[in-house]
Amino acid sequence: MRRYAVETIGTFFLVLVITTTALLHVGPAPVAIAAVLTVMIFAGGHVSGAHYNPAVTVALAVRNRFAWRDVPAYCAAQTVGALAGAVVGRHLLAGQPAEQAFTAGGRALTAAAVAELLVTFALAYVVLNVATSKNTAGNSFYGLAIGGTVLAGALTVGGVSGGVFNPAVAVGVATAGLIDWTLVPVYLACQIAAGALAGLAFRALNRDDVAEPALETAPEAPAVTAQLAQVLSGVEALTTAFHGLPGQPGAATAQQTAPAVAWSHSAH
Repeated sequence: MRRYAVETIGTFFLVLVITTTALLHVGPAPVAIAAVLTVMIFAGGHVSGAHYNPAVTVALAVRNRFAWRDVPAYCAAQTVGALAGAVVGRHLLAGQPAEQAFTAGGRALTAAAVAELLVTFALAYVVLNVATSKNTAGNSFYGLAIGGTVLAGALTVGGVSGGVFNPAVAVGVATAGLIDWTLVPVYLACQIAAGALAGLAFRALNRDDVAEPALETAPEAPAVTAQLAQVLSGVEALTTAFHGLPGQPGAATAQQTAPAVAWSHSAH
């Protein structure tokens, strides 16, 4: 449960900062957004992995570093956090005039979708390489690398797509009135697809770092089988020796149990 709480808290503060900086027209808003994402990743990474993004969660599952059964719960926790951040942000700035929601259509919509696909892919790809690769294990820069990717994306294509790069954030900022709801289905599709593509790209480029758990344990199977055979042989030898001792009711016991075994077979 605490993992879901951490995912909710981290996504809450991410969307809160996005909402308030947008409504207040803060000039370096991308810097503030990247900064809060960075610190929340450092704060929650040891508990939940600090995804704060359903696209990242999907990328980790495709990469085989996250259980698929936990994906819906993580996405739900992230979405709840995003909605709460949007609602609280709007409440804090209730006196602020309503913004015109970002929207796009025609060629502009295509450009926005491509921008969201590319930068979300870059974000998930960076997460997989700095936070899950065995070659970068134990590094202290993963939060900065991830925050830096968001900063670069926001500065590069923020004016094209709104700089969302996150399905939970898409729902949150739409709730806050920062983007038009008609963009949300398009963004969700592009962002989830980008996460999956990032996972596949990591697997293709790091074949020595994506072994399935079943493959990792398979080489031990012959050794375990051999040991089990030795144990069974030892038990059989002891049983034979035991029945050969004078005065032991081995034969009688066998005769008594035989009818029961025969009954069990006939009953089935």
